[in-house]
Amino acid sequence: MKWWQFIILVGIGVLGVGYVYLHRVDLGLVRPASLNADNASGGDLASPPPHPARINWEFLDRSPDGFKVEMPADSKQLQVPANNERGGIDEVKMILANANAETTFAVAWADDPPVARENDRNAGRILDMARDDAMERTQTSLTSEAKNTIGGFPARDFSARNPSGGILNSRLIYASPRLYMLIAAFPSASARREQDVSRFFDSFAIVSQDRVLETLPAAPATH
Repeated sequence: MKWWQFIILVGIGVLGVGYVYLHRVDLGLVRPASLNADNASGGDLASPPPHPARINWEFLDRSPDGFKVEMPADSKQLQVPANNERGGIDEVKMILANANAETTFAVAWADDPPVARENDRNAGRILDMARDDAMERTQTSLTSEAKNTIGGFPARDFSARNPSGGILNSRLIYASPRLYMLIAAFPSASARREQDVSRFFDSFAIVSQDRVLETLPAAPATH
């Protein structure tokens, strides 16, 4: 399974209830037993480490979806169904671009996703659970984390690494009732450039909540 498909499953796993764990070997998140055996017997599985891709950035105005961002060129839009905690289906929206065959940048978002409903829409708990869920489902370990605010909304930056050396950088933003997840994924440390991750994250701006609020039921009248 290709790296960009892994990114789709990460987004589904955090914003809905995904099935990344069941596909962890296919995704390269756990080394298959046969490869472990080859390594133990001295088999040569080494390959040249990838170099950082040269990225042709483009500005995307997604104001109807409430944000603007810079992404690698030729991004594609996806809308995928995700099972929710009630046994129904939630739609997860995503834009995704490949800087090269293995390096991927993506933004996923959903309104009032299961992780928000399960935590009574408490921002701190939502971001904690979304971070933990992403790492659990991808079998990665936390390497760094920072709490901040983006456009006045609570946010969480974290980095994680899988046993094969792949790197996941993510920024979670809870602009109630919407949860955004920014993802930059690299097959190795040598394929990653800090300035690319910073440019991607820092370019993201929430520009409107009007479209989000239109999707929600009216609040009950108070007396």
